[in-house]
Amino acid sequence: LTQFIIEEQRRFSGATGEFTLLLNDVVTACKKIANQVNKGALLGTMGSLASENVQGEVQKELDVITNDIFISSLEWSGHLAGMASEEMEAPYDIPGHYPTGKYLILFDPLDGSSNVNINISVGTIFSILRAPEGVTQPKVDDFLQPGTRQVCAGYALYGSSTMFVLTTGHGVNGFTLDREVGEFYLTHPNMTIPEDTHEFAVNTSNQRHWEAPVQRYVEECLQGKEGPRSRDFNMRWVASMVAEVHRILIRGGLFMYPLDSKLKDQGGKLRLLYEANPMSFIVEQAGGA
Repeated sequence: LTQFIIEEQRRFSGATGEFTLLLNDVVTACKKIANQVNKGALLGTMGSLASENVQGEVQKELDVITNDIFISSLEWSGHLAGMASEEMEAPYDIPGHYPTGKYLILFDPLDGSSNVNINISVGTIFSILRAPEGVTQPKVDDFLQPGTRQVCAGYALYGSSTMFVLTTGHGVNGFTLDREVGEFYLTHPNMTIPEDTHEFAVNTSNQRHWEAPVQRYVEECLQGKEGPRSRDFNMRWVASMVAEVHRILIRGGLFMYPLDSKLKDQGGKLRLLYEANPMSFIVEQAGGA
């Protein structure tokens, strides 16, 4: 993966190497998180805490641990102007004794953390933006950039193997961690979503709360060959966006988390900056929409 990132850097004559070093720090953070997740209950960190994150969700102990890993792996490097995490109420200021850089990073350190105690795949999602010109102490508004301004997006999937999937706007590539060597190797070059599929991912327990067009679409899929879509579909749902999207990158399909009447005041469940923007960038670069 390091070689791949450096070779990508060589495509840009004005590259300084700062972005390359930042991305390597992200990779290191994901390796450390993979180590924590893979040890599971052996570390005694599978339980819930009394605290909630800014989204009002009960935090798992691993949510806090992985958030701290991400911060400690990146704050010192001098490549970031600031960080923002799903687990923190406000952007994280780079400590004054560290240099700052020209990039911002937003991340969900442990997506799908409700699954950790049943050993289902979880992941890390991240999005890298350029800090506004001259900004060294970014505020909330500096992070509120449209997804089209992302420099890079990616995720790590902690499952039967650990994978790191990445886009810098020139396609999508997937890497698998060799735990014995401690390196990610390119195993899924130029990932493209298959056009034909029989799978979709949605939590149908919320169906009664969806808007009518969404209910109708899902009902048509469930009717199978006898319905208007004239084919049988398989429905998948594991409550981990990283796992759902990764399956779609490999096998095709559709992922939905529709707005429902319970969440209408919030505008939906998925977080735009930490989840929807980076995953949309990856899916788009893989030929999806």
